[in-house]
Amino acid sequence: MCLLTNDVRKLADFYKKLLGVDNCSDDDLHQYIISEETTLTVYNDGTVKNNQNQNICLAFTVDDIENEYRKLQALGVRIIEPPTKRP
Repeated sequence: MCLLTNDVRKLADFYKKLLGVDNCSDDDLHQYIISEETTLTVYNDGTVKNNQNQNICLAFTVDDIENEYRKLQALGVRIIEPPTKRP
């Protein structure tokens, strides 16, 4: 998965906190984040993003949905819909 952004450092730092990863990547243009089976690339391809991406859904499988929900709240994430257990 690759996320395109105007602010690589900010978005990458968020996902490092969310996934509990510290891979010492500290680049403003491109960061590659690995957490067990998840590979995430955060990249700025030089085009200006309008940050209106409302048709994107990222889904993660977790062991404790309530714990992850609290973690997101602690990170200041605006929750659109409360967590739901799905197959």
